[in-house]
Amino acid sequence: MELTQMQRSLLDYTKTLFEQGVLDSQFLQLQQLQDESNPDFVAEVVNLFFQDSERLLNDLTLALGQPAVDFKRVDANVHQLKGSSSSIGAQRVKNACVVLRNSCEEHNLEACHRCLQQVKQEYCLVKNRLETLLKLEQQIVASGGSIPAMEIGF
Repeated sequence: MELTQMQRSLLDYTKTLFEQGVLDSQFLQLQQLQDESNPDFVAEVVNLFFQDSERLLNDLTLALGQPAVDFKRVDANVHQLKGSSSSIGAQRVKNACVVLRNSCEEHNLEACHRCLQQVKQEYCLVKNRLETLLKLEQQIVASGGSIPAMEIGF
């Protein structure tokens, strides 16, 4: 695939992620922080998000599996996951966390389990999509090209 075609594919793919609500404008702001002095900034932040999220999802699964659930602890973990999702623009993960936090406040264990499954699904979706996006970017850079800037209003 030629360079301009790869760049067009990246822009189209990114636009689709916004249209599907997978990402929001916060991700564009994150991309704007990347420059020649820190060319791997977005990839580094996204990979930290993956590590942090997987740890938090494991902690949440363990906490909700306890005989006596500590809803304050669960809520604190969900709040942290919501914050990191929001900071990279993972809109659907953030929204699923809001619903999970509401279930925690109500001490509704059954709803918490359902909501946690939804959070995990949304996380897997955003992880797969972001991994694809980063691979496209790597291919463009490896071909000697630059990452095209996304327009905020498309």
